[in-house]
Amino acid sequence: MKILVLHGPNLNLFGRREPHIYGTTTLAQIDERLQALASELGVALDIFQSNHEGALVDKLHENIDSAAGALVNPAGLTQHGVPLHDAIKAMPFPVFEVHMSNIAAREEWRRHSIISPAVKGTIQGLGWRSYTMGLRALAEMIRE
Repeated sequence: MKILVLHGPNLNLFGRREPHIYGTTTLAQIDERLQALASELGVALDIFQSNHEGALVDKLHENIDSAAGALVNPAGLTQHGVPLHDAIKAMPFPVFEVHMSNIAAREEWRRHSIISPAVKGTIQGLGWRSYTMGLRALAEMIRE
């Protein structure tokens, strides 16, 4: 079972960017934790980060017939990523939206997600654990 993990714009700066909001855990450390959990769960991950929306859309399209599910942190595309929203809706597998911070408690303009209506569920506000909780829930959902 292959699960995509898509990290959106600027997430390559985790650990350095606004540590008071996102913590000091780097993207590489998050990916390591996800790989370790994936091994426990018996799933394979295809992890991809891009600062470009089209690259994230392309990655979904490339895996439309081979992935069983996806975790997506749309980052700055959360509020206006219409192409990403549409690509997620076109996928035949469940997609979960994850956020390190609680976007509902952030600036007013960050509180609305255009991505949320296209996904099965959203996990947010748990720091790096949003990713691991999302992976656990997604693997369980796929197996059911």
